[in-house]
Amino acid sequence: MIVSTVARRLAAASLTAAALAAPLLMSPTAHADSRETVLFLTVSGSENTWIRGIALQCPATPQGHHPRAAEVCAALDEAGGDFDRLPGDPHLCPLILDPVTVTAKGTYDGDTVDWQRTYPNACAMEAAAGPVFAF
Repeated sequence: MIVSTVARRLAAASLTAAALAAPLLMSPTAHADSRETVLFLTVSGSENTWIRGIALQCPATPQGHHPRAAEVCAALDEAGGDFDRLPGDPHLCPLILDPVTVTAKGTYDGDTVDWQRTYPNACAMEAAAGPVFAF
């Protein structure tokens, strides 16, 4: 029990450090534009049993980390940067309870983003958010 608590705290600290460092890793020219989009996205399993994260920069660049960055940037533009209005990929999902929590922190078009949502399972997340958290 102590090990899992320590592991969760270490994972959370690592992600926080990565989120704070992500903007520093961007090129100097990216910082010149005050309307930039730089986000750190995370997906975690029930009770933080696992967690992964990735940096996203829009417009998508060849040096970017998100495997579907161009699609994600287009989806965010369609939603006006509002994660609650993402077009998603609507489809039916099984009624299995295996919660996943997603977060987005950073800036979209120069505006601060600090968003979090928990979905009942990964399928429901994909249906609502489309490619955004597919990494």
